[in-house]
Amino acid sequence: MGALTREFKEMVVRRAERDPEFRLEMLKTGIELLLTGVPEDAAIGREKLRTYINATIGFERLAAELGKSPKSLMRMFSASGNPSLSNLSSVIGELQRAEGVRLEVREAS
Repeated sequence: MGALTREFKEMVVRRAERDPEFRLEMLKTGIELLLTGVPEDAAIGREKLRTYINATIGFERLAAELGKSPKSLMRMFSASGNPSLSNLSSVIGELQRAEGVRLEVREAS
């Protein structure tokens, strides 16, 4: 199972490298799940953002940009992580900057 997981992660990284729309959807989906107010969705959202970070900017670069420890950031985005609003806001801001986008919240119809 470990090999399949590694292969899947490598496939996600390759796709993220060549497909800007895929990268943006990964980022948007992770953030949207954090905003539902459902604890289970928030856990999935953190994991999706962790995958996005691993496939794009990486935890080392993100940590350097934010002046944080990479391990601390990895824990924040684990299934049991519990990032503060301040940390979450900083990370999302940096991910948007690195992706070259500015996301906004809108009412769902």
